[in-house]
Amino acid sequence: VQLQASGGGLVQAGGSLRLSCAASGIIVSTNAMGWYRQAPGKQRELVVTFTHTGSTNYADSVKGRFTISRDNARNTVALEMNNLKPEDTAVYYCNAVVATGTHVQVYWGQGTLVTVSS
Repeated sequence: VQLQASGGGLVQAGGSLRLSCAASGIIVSTNAMGWYRQAPGKQRELVVTFTHTGSTNYADSVKGRFTISRDNARNTVALEMNNLKPEDTAVYYCNAVVATGTHVQVYWGQGTLVTVSS
């Protein structure tokens, strides 16, 4: 399984970015996917999770600004980030949780850096 995250960059506060996670070895439509982030000196935290049934769970800090979506044809998961704030600066990681029977395996992408300037 490989998760390739892309789309990070430098943006001014109030701006937008779109992150993409390309998956290989799994089908994004049949597994739980998500985005997490880790700011300098802080622990990795949840941004949003997306179950295979379409249920989402957003962190309070991004509700109303970030939107997760899935492109089944391209087998990708995207994160649309609007009205970005300096506190959104972090490395963003794509995540997949693959459940097979009673066995659960968690996969991580390599991360993509988002920097929001004030």
